Amino acid sequence: MTENDTAREMLLVTGMSGAGRSTVAKALEDVGWYVVDNLPTQMLRPLVDLASASAEAMPRIAAVMDVRGGALFRDVEATLESLRRDATVRILFLDATDAALVRRFEQVRRPHPLQGDGTLLDGITTERSMLRELRSESDLIIDTSELNIHQLANRIVERFSEADDDALRLTVQSFGFKYGMPTDADLVADARFLPNPFWVPELRPGTGRDLEVSEYVLAQEGAEAFLDGYLQALVPVFAGYRRENKRHATIAIGCTGGKHRSVALAEELARRFREIPGVAASVKHRDLGRE
Repeated sequence: MTENDTAREMLLVTGMSGAGRSTVAKALEDVGWYVVDNLPTQMLRPLVDLASASAEAMPRIAAVMDVRGGALFRDVEATLESLRRDATVRILFLDATDAALVRRFEQVRRPHPLQGDGTLLDGITTERSMLRELRSESDLIIDTSELNIHQLANRIVERFSEADDDALRLTVQSFGFKYGMPTDADLVADARFLPNPFWVPELRPGTGRDLEVSEYVLAQEGAEAFLDGYLQALVPVFAGYRRENKRHATIAIGCTGGKHRSVALAEELARRFREIPGVAASVKHRDLGRE
């Protein structure tokens, strides 16, 4: 990649209305991105060309696009295919459950931009259909259903600040299957093949971050083989992510309640990922603290 290619880079921020695009745009601006909101599809190419000619003034640009563009938005996939021949384009897709989106629209007493004479759910359903293919092509999907605006802004700063260099940045997330699978995970593994510390009275009150619980989980038959095998299987995946300019990925691992086994394995996986050159890994425990 040449110096000029580095300048020709764009982050496209899109996703469901009400999922937090405005919050993300402000957070990106706070960490030095040049952000353009509600950009028509046809303006993507001129914006990339401008960034290329003004690399020092606009080293990193983000375009916020959504269904407010109407007919203009329908050409986005063809435009992106053309842009990717000349520039690095990454897509950040913001999503949330229908229930969360309805709640947010009701709180601000605003209609969904696509509901017309129908209901909020009608508008949300139409928008999901319009964005389905773009979502499947996204480099990073963030489910904001359980995030407040401060938590969402912190996640954006964490992933897209100046420290976000060429390293592959991984989030290793534990979760409990009984609370639902994470919708923004790139890869999901199941830790329920291991004995559950919940049934060991002295370990039940603890979590996978406690030494005695972690040692118990990691000492079980199959735990070490899983960690070694999973890491080995992911090496070519990470290499492929780099080739495809995918710089962020979420690796989720679940157990029944997201308290013991998945937490211990997530912590250990993140530790091992950090030993891989060019990989940075952080850990999040989605369901830790739930009853």
